[in-house]
Amino acid sequence: MDLDTLRFGNFASLSEAATDWEEMVKKLAKLKENAEGNLKSKADKAQWAGVNATVSRAFVDKTAAEFADAHTQASSIAKILRDTCGELTGYHTQLDDTITRGAEHHLTVVDTGEGTFSVVSNTRPDWASDPSGNQGAVDQKVIDGIRDEVGRILGAASHSDNTAAKVLRLLVGQAKYGFSDAAYADRDSAAKAVSDAERLAGMAKDPNGMTPDEIVEFNRILAASSGDVLFSEQFAKELGAKGTLQFWADLTHRHAGAQGDDLEELKSLQKNLSLTLATASFSDSDSMQLWKKELLAETNTSFRASNDWRPVGALGAQVISSLMGQGQYDTEFLDSYRDKLFKADKAAGERDTDGLWNTGAEGVDLVFGDGNGRDPLSGLLNALSENPEAAVHAFTSKSDLDHMLATTLHTDRGTALGHALETAVTGAPHGDTTYAATPHSEQQVRIMANVMKAVSQPGGGAELVQQGMGESFGRMAASYMPEMSQALGSAESGAVFLSRSDYPDGLVVPDVARFLSAVSLDPAGRAGIVYGESIYTGSLIEAHLSDPSLFDGSREQVLSSIGRNAGIIEGFVGQSIADAQVAGSLEQEKEFNDALKTQGDFFKTVIATGVGCGAIALAPQGLAGEILGSTAGGFLAGVSGLAVDRLIQGKELDGAFDEGLYAASEDLYKMRDSVNQQTQWSIDDALRQHHVDLPRDEIGDKVRVAVNEGWDQSSEFMSRSKGRPHG
Repeated sequence: MDLDTLRFGNFASLSEAATDWEEMVKKLAKLKENAEGNLKSKADKAQWAGVNATVSRAFVDKTAAEFADAHTQASSIAKILRDTCGELTGYHTQLDDTITRGAEHHLTVVDTGEGTFSVVSNTRPDWASDPSGNQGAVDQKVIDGIRDEVGRILGAASHSDNTAAKVLRLLVGQAKYGFSDAAYADRDSAAKAVSDAERLAGMAKDPNGMTPDEIVEFNRILAASSGDVLFSEQFAKELGAKGTLQFWADLTHRHAGAQGDDLEELKSLQKNLSLTLATASFSDSDSMQLWKKELLAETNTSFRASNDWRPVGALGAQVISSLMGQGQYDTEFLDSYRDKLFKADKAAGERDTDGLWNTGAEGVDLVFGDGNGRDPLSGLLNALSENPEAAVHAFTSKSDLDHMLATTLHTDRGTALGHALETAVTGAPHGDTTYAATPHSEQQVRIMANVMKAVSQPGGGAELVQQGMGESFGRMAASYMPEMSQALGSAESGAVFLSRSDYPDGLVVPDVARFLSAVSLDPAGRAGIVYGESIYTGSLIEAHLSDPSLFDGSREQVLSSIGRNAGIIEGFVGQSIADAQVAGSLEQEKEFNDALKTQGDFFKTVIATGVGCGAIALAPQGLAGEILGSTAGGFLAGVSGLAVDRLIQGKELDGAFDEGLYAASEDLYKMRDSVNQQTQWSIDDALRQHHVDLPRDEIGDKVRVAVNEGWDQSSEFMSRSKGRPHG
């Protein structure tokens, strides 16, 4: 910054600009509040159908998010402008004071252009008559002091001005269309994010030179800044696409075989680096667009560690995917990357895909901890499991879906695929119990139908469940209880089996029966079905008893239909276990009990957070708000929540000694008693909570009979849908 610019500059205009932005923030806050509280909330409650379900809802959600981002970006800009204005005004005052102090010593500070200046001594004619020549001479220390002080002030002002301009450009460049969600309290915090990123990128250019202490410091900064948009973008840009991949190839090779604390530090570093790159991927700046394009161009490049004697290193795709284990990556980027990998994987064929990625890569190990990162599809699938939109895009093609499912029989990617499919069909990132999932779209239901059809195929389809996907299939089944119930209830059953789905009749009975049968044989899958049925049954009972207008008929009739459906679904589970002759197996019992606990913790957390994620989306529209609002002790007090609690606690059956729900699965009819008991308890909960006066014995008897009929009917469904053992 030039001396005269700071000395004579008019900062009033900068202050006015900051004030204008502050006023804009206030206006945007009102628009944001209206968009979220009015526009989006009404859209979330609306029953969308057809084009509206896939286009209008997404548009409304995006519009509301844009208002929020606009407010955030404007707030950051206003704070940075106000902070910078205050700093420059302060430096202006300091400069004036210093120049005035210099004048008292007969010194003049002169602007010499391009950021330079000089400090010169004033002279007077009468000084020349002094024989000593020292009259009025200024001590050199005073001159040096004034010069140093002016230099310090100009340097600080230049730093404030330059970094403010830099971060403001970066902020505005984050989004090509719309706004950025980058939030900063002042110029210093934004400038520090950029400075830290540049420092770390410099370290990453020489990973072999990083000491253990430097690795710890590197990881500490990554952990603190991985969600910072300016930090993440600047780090990625400074290191470059190729440099990013080379850094990881070098680091993993150098620290191969790490153990103990070193291994834990490196595992943490891999996680934080993945999160950082995921954040960076959302930037639409020209430089980041180029970074992503160059990254995708390196998928087939061999990245050999600088000190590796082997002639061939890891493929770029393997390195990229090994850094996608954490965080949500940008949808457009994932779509492009997935398109390349799926095409290559399909070209190799389902049986040879493992060889495609492992041949020549025997020494490659790009993952600290479990796995080695050689199968790039596993890393991609992990990334898809964090991004519901990209996951739906990935599996819309039945050909791609069938191929990926078939490859699990010949690879170790089954668990990752299960997580990605779970995300695709439920609309919530895998394991995220705080995510507000929307009702199933027609596209999601079609993907679920294709998964069920693949698992239902004779001659090997059921084997898919055993490839690490059982838990995910169980949660998927839980989330699709409304659609499955309408399929089992046949046409026009929607008045009983309430659903928020955009395509509630998109499943077919044979596939439902075979899918539930196959998934039931996996302990975690079976647990998911049990929880899903219990939650949905409890939600339906509460909905119909609290609001008689939902069904144009008697409550006894609708409760009987609900009970029959519960019997059918749980009957699939019991009959399948009996057919497979695994009942009574101590190992199976232990695995199932463990799964009940694990799945129970998941569903309990989902319900307790009260955001409509996962299985709680089963709660019928209109009732969800009432149920989710009734929390007690941090856990849902509604009927479905109490049902989950009973399953976790293993509550004893009425009239039975030391026999908890589903604890006696060696006896087919004791399993039937469990579903009957759970249904009866849910009725009691609903009657009590909503103060409904109905003949309890009559209702209980009708529901008991209906559950038993449904249980028997499940056997008929299964016999018509698949071959079964006899005798």
